[in-house]
Amino acid sequence: MVYLVVRMKGTVNVPQWANLTLENLHLNKKFRATIIPENNQTLGMLRKVKEHVSWTSIDKEFIKEFIEKKGRLIESNLGTKTATAGGQVNNINNNDSKSSDEGENKKSLNYDFEKIATDISQNQTYLSKITGIKPWFALNPPRGGFKKKSKRSFSQDGILGENKELVSLVRRMM
Repeated sequence: MVYLVVRMKGTVNVPQWANLTLENLHLNKKFRATIIPENNQTLGMLRKVKEHVSWTSIDKEFIKEFIEKKGRLIESNLGTKTATAGGQVNNINNNDSKSSDEGENKKSLNYDFEKIATDISQNQTYLSKITGIKPWFALNPPRGGFKKKSKRSFSQDGILGENKELVSLVRRMM
């Protein structure tokens, strides 16, 4: 299993030690999300910054949907490489004809989202090791607003910390 982690608070008045942990999690801005493996090290990092983030365990279907909708391509790799799970890079044969349309470049990339989602959910690869996709996702504020308090932990009727209802909140943020 893996964790979906979303930064819920901004960058002002964040201690340096918490900012360093958030940067290691690729959560540099408010409403950024990432997918990280579920182990003791990452759980310790999440508990360290629990006043700034929300997290929950997610399944393979949500990972696939999330990467398809909010995954960002790395522009330097557009049209030249394909992303595969495990960090392997496959070159695409480009004819010397230059296309100015980015849609054609995106169509030439072969992303097997099903395989990527399966490998991530089984902890065989990390999101940061996949070439061609950025290791973070930019989310919008939730449609309809937060239904609970955004400055309290989940156990105190808020959204911070380990949040069992985070998947429904993130669906409203996509």
